[in-house]
Amino acid sequence: MLDLDRIRAETPATSRRAYLHNAGAALTPAPIVAAMKDYLDLEAEIGGYAAATREAPRLDGVYASVARLLNAAPAEIALVENATVAWQMAFYGLAQSFKAGDRILTAEAEYGANYVAFLQIAKRSGVVIDVVPSDASGALDVAALERMIDNRVKLIAVTWVPTNGGLANPAAAIGRITRTHNIPYLLDACQAVGQMPVDVQALGCDMLSATGRKFLRGSRGSGFLYIRRAFMETFEPPMLDHFAAEWVARDRYELRPDARRFENWENNYAARLGLGLAVDYALAIGLETIERRCRLLSTRLRDGLQAIPHVTVRDLGPNPSAIVSFTHDKVEATDIVKQAAANNIIIGASDPASTRIDAERRRLPMLVRASPHYYNTEAEVDRLVELVAAVR
Repeated sequence: MLDLDRIRAETPATSRRAYLHNAGAALTPAPIVAAMKDYLDLEAEIGGYAAATREAPRLDGVYASVARLLNAAPAEIALVENATVAWQMAFYGLAQSFKAGDRILTAEAEYGANYVAFLQIAKRSGVVIDVVPSDASGALDVAALERMIDNRVKLIAVTWVPTNGGLANPAAAIGRITRTHNIPYLLDACQAVGQMPVDVQALGCDMLSATGRKFLRGSRGSGFLYIRRAFMETFEPPMLDHFAAEWVARDRYELRPDARRFENWENNYAARLGLGLAVDYALAIGLETIERRCRLLSTRLRDGLQAIPHVTVRDLGPNPSAIVSFTHDKVEATDIVKQAAANNIIIGASDPASTRIDAERRRLPMLVRASPHYYNTEAEVDRLVELVAAVR
């Protein structure tokens, strides 16, 4: 059972504002903030090297925590600066072997940063980017995906929960197709991890990237990459240092035997510690419990918004996630965000450029984006609905 009173007490800002911007950066629990501050104090007292040595067991434990979160092995986890770095280390590592005519398959609602990387590799090597159409619900059409596969497809890369709304693409169904055809599968789970269970065995992905700052409630500057152990032996990271690979002779190096080959030597240990604690915090609550609460609140928000004249909820898919996007016929998205902030309700906006193909297909303007989490209350959701109903 969710102990909402305790959770909100450990999230002090909830007493001062309705924070509904968890798809951007969630509020970190006070015990995690305190632990990170304590670590920084230790660095200030004895130095960064000595602090890392003293706290090595806890820091190493972060790999096990993330592995438990994903149903993976600790050796399959790399801890990096953010989700973008995680995704890029996997993608650009694979892309080293791409050649003209090779194909990348992706979704209509693919995240802008990922698509820019596709374009760069297309420019460099002549690969072809093919976008899989959506089905009637707005999700990636898995039947169309399978029809598009041929021997030139070298990667299927999909964002599970896009940044611009509640859509959840059929990640596990995609995984079953990629396994059948033995095609590498890179899953961007940045918005999924922390708001729903994530099991890489059930998903069938070879690589998965995520961040700490969103629904996991960790700090900024933390992220991780999962890479299936057998798969990581098929290519090298796009860049190496002497942590990722040992310099064993003047003319030879040997890669680490685990996913840490995708890391580098220097990192933010306080943020890394916070990431591990945030994972443990979510696991203690239970991801199934979190998902139920997120869906309850987001459904309440959608239902309330749909009843307001001039408001259109823009979310797609048969079972939307905890990201709620909408527009107002008479008020710009940025103005709604500002009016909400003036009333201590924190929400965000989604620029069409972040998911350009989907935005152009649906002719979407700037969207208002609200993303409740398990620590929010029904009353906070209702406050936002009342504000939107009153905006001018």
